[in-house]
Amino acid sequence: MRLYLVQHAEAKREEEDPARPLSERGWADIRKVAAFLQAHPLPPLRAIYHSGKTRAAQTAEVLAGVLESSEGCRATDGLDPLADPGLWIERLREMSEDIMLVGHLPHLDRLSARLLSAGAIAEGLIAFRMGGIVCLHREGAIWRLRWMLIPEIL
Repeated sequence: MRLYLVQHAEAKREEEDPARPLSERGWADIRKVAAFLQAHPLPPLRAIYHSGKTRAAQTAEVLAGVLESSEGCRATDGLDPLADPGLWIERLREMSEDIMLVGHLPHLDRLSARLLSAGAIAEGLIAFRMGGIVCLHREGAIWRLRWMLIPEIL
């Protein structure tokens, strides 16, 4: 199983727009990433899940436009910035199909650290970037980092 973790692209500051939609740079960055994925497709996904916050939903929708997923793109619980990563750790144990989670820090940081270290490290293993994708791969019960794609290298 592959798990794609995506930190939402850059959003406007809350003072500028309380809904925090993507900024111009955020739109440009996630469109760059989507163009790369269109040219280098991922295997089909079961679903693209996002937190429901505007910035995460917009990021997920751009990616959904170029990725094939059997269940589409939708909001779900447990992906908010301060959500307990244990919820997704449990869900992932029951899954075998590739999925993408579009969310926020520190949640993605904590989730990835717990998966990669079997719970020994609480956070700080991956330097997430806005609009970037981290690919983790589960082999048996072990999660490994496969690759990371960030807008700055495209």
